Amino acid sequence: MPHLRISEAARLVGVSDDTMRRWIEADSLPTAKDESGRALIDGEYVARLARDHAVAPADTSGVSRSARNQFVGIVTAITADTVMAQVELQCGPHRVVSLMSSEAVRDLGLEVGTVATAVVKATTVIVETAEPRARS
Repeated sequence: MPHLRISEAARLVGVSDDTMRRWIEADSLPTAKDESGRALIDGEYVARLARDHAVAPADTSGVSRSARNQFVGIVTAITADTVMAQVELQCGPHRVVSLMSSEAVRDLGLEVGTVATAVVKATTVIVETAEPRARS
């Protein structure tokens, strides 16, 4: 089961490190310790918090991509059979769903609470507005 450092969990949930620490001190956030004694937060718990406090985190992966649509988030659900899987990420206020092979889920080590980046490269983007504007 993945565990996240306080700063990473705070960034994904959209709150400050201090808020995360206050939640820990108030015993409303379960933690574990790493080998260095630093507090870690259960990834599944962070996934639930991310859904409740949806704010888009910045991509700090350092990876350059040609795709402009990148959404950093946390895996909140995986539904898989022997061949295909549906992976849901909460990326700030956005829920992103990806269909991929079950093999890809295993190869990437995806599980609820894993931090991941959804990269969208599409040839069609539909833009809508509430009402059409008059042409000038």
